[in-house]
Amino acid sequence: MIESIAFFVYPVANMQRARAFYEQVLGLKVGTAFGEEWVEFEVAGTTFAITTADANHQPAAKGAVVAFEVDDLQGAVARLKGAGARFTSEIMESPVCRSSIVRDPDGNEIIIHQRKK
Repeated sequence: MIESIAFFVYPVANMQRARAFYEQVLGLKVGTAFGEEWVEFEVAGTTFAITTADANHQPAAKGAVVAFEVDDLQGAVARLKGAGARFTSEIMESPVCRSSIVRDPDGNEIIIHQRKK
């Protein structure tokens, strides 16, 4: 049976550009890098990876979406906008959370998410 999620991965077209976005704009820290084809970021016990080595999946294919949890959504959105990040939605509200959607340089969507207390 399935025990846990091993990792999430996004295909990217340009590793240098993608790493700059994920490290400098989103502030993720590299956990492991396998050359310039596969880079893993550790996010609260889960691995999020980017790769240029996946010929079967293309960047921004409108497939899966990752949601990163933040403790201050308003502040995170303001910081990302200040860094030039492209948003596809303003802050949205649901009964249990608030979120906004940003795109990486390849057009992959990333949800910036905050659970309500």
